[in-house]
Amino acid sequence: MQQQRCSSSDRPLDPGCLLERDAERSADRLGCAAVDFPVAVVLPAGGSGERMGLATPKQFCTILNRPLISFTIQAFERLSWIGTVVVVVAKENHDLMLNIVQKFNHTKAKVVHGGTTRHRSIFSGLQAFSSTTDSLTPKPKVVIIHDAVRPFVEEDLLLKITLAAKEQGASGAIRPLVSTVIATTSEGYLDHSLERAKYRASEMPQGFLYDIIFQAYQRVTYKRDLAAAEAIIKETLSMSACIIAGAEAEAVELAKALQKNLNMVTYKRDLAAAEAIIKETLSMSACIIAGAEAEAVELAKALQKNLNMTLSMSACIIAGAEAEAVELAKALQKNLNMMETDIIPCAKESHTEYLSKTRNFIHISTTASNFLGTLDMAKRFEDTDHARLYPVVVVWVQLNVTKQSVGSQKTDELTAFRSLASEVIQGNVLLYGIQIDHTKVPEQWERSAERLTQITVALIRDRNAALTGQLLHA
Repeated sequence: MQQQRCSSSDRPLDPGCLLERDAERSADRLGCAAVDFPVAVVLPAGGSGERMGLATPKQFCTILNRPLISFTIQAFERLSWIGTVVVVVAKENHDLMLNIVQKFNHTKAKVVHGGTTRHRSIFSGLQAFSSTTDSLTPKPKVVIIHDAVRPFVEEDLLLKITLAAKEQGASGAIRPLVSTVIATTSEGYLDHSLERAKYRASEMPQGFLYDIIFQAYQRVTYKRDLAAAEAIIKETLSMSACIIAGAEAEAVELAKALQKNLNMVTYKRDLAAAEAIIKETLSMSACIIAGAEAEAVELAKALQKNLNMTLSMSACIIAGAEAEAVELAKALQKNLNMMETDIIPCAKESHTEYLSKTRNFIHISTTASNFLGTLDMAKRFEDTDHARLYPVVVVWVQLNVTKQSVGSQKTDELTAFRSLASEVIQGNVLLYGIQIDHTKVPEQWERSAERLTQITVALIRDRNAALTGQLLHA
């Protein structure tokens, strides 16, 4: 089970868990204790994405080689107290959605066909629970309705909405109004403006007692014209008409840090913003794996110091046993601002725990052939599905401690490195190479370490697949 990493209020929220630590699992344990009733999610994902201006509907646009809808599903699927996530798609996208569910191992997701409008699709999603013969989709006590293109949602907010819906019948997220709301006359003149402090904007997600929202849809669908009924349902989902459905709506105020991250991905620029948030969150901690040699340990310590000074960065530095490698690791870490780091021995048996805690690794070695050790890491990623949801970065740093020039490096070793990079990228592992010459001149060594830091930071943050297999020089 994956849990959201704790973050300060001014940092973006990740759509899924990246690191597992006991302190970070407390929220889900609280959820398990508080939510002792079945909860499900309906994600309407049948939109065409016309405003995006792309041929591909926005929910299927990719970020880091992964469709946006997959991030949204994971935001709910990672919580143990949420049982089923029903994804409602257009009929022509049914097979595409099934492939996404299978590829990214969304075990809680069920795909159903939607209707011609958003509210018809929501009703189709609710109907997936109404069949008593389908044991795979049990009827929930509370159902959460969310937008398929809103991947950033905090579990604490989901918990509040779920519990409020259980007690009040309906609940939803709101946020303060940013712009002034005005009313105009029929001639187009200003009539009056609302007192902004008295009003809130309705947001997703929203929660309902399943029986209440399902019955409301049934009534308006079968007793009134559906076109007219959609207006009523729209009001119901925005909480002001929940009383019609027999429930009192309770609004859950959004945290300030969440307001900007709940914005829907609507335009092309929103995809870039969402990708930036995900990349930033993927870059928050570091593990330095160093050998027992004094040089490797020295470099690892220096690197750890630098990495702990790097903001918003996550990396695992794997250093060899040589003193120069450890020295380089220490220098590199010094220049990575406020990065959380750990140093562990180079022994393979010590890797297992740390391989599951980060998605960025810096492997420092003093011989070119040592990059083959990353192949073992890549295989472990494949065996544990660690790179299935997010790409893993491995930066191999070759520390040249001899007088031998970089240009004399054997061609077959370079070829093998590029071949390995081409192989592991198929498993969502991005392998980069950096060469650096060791020097005993402090000023030169410091400048080289700074360049190495800058290159490493750029590679980890950008996650550019086009640079894999390249050997850069610091």
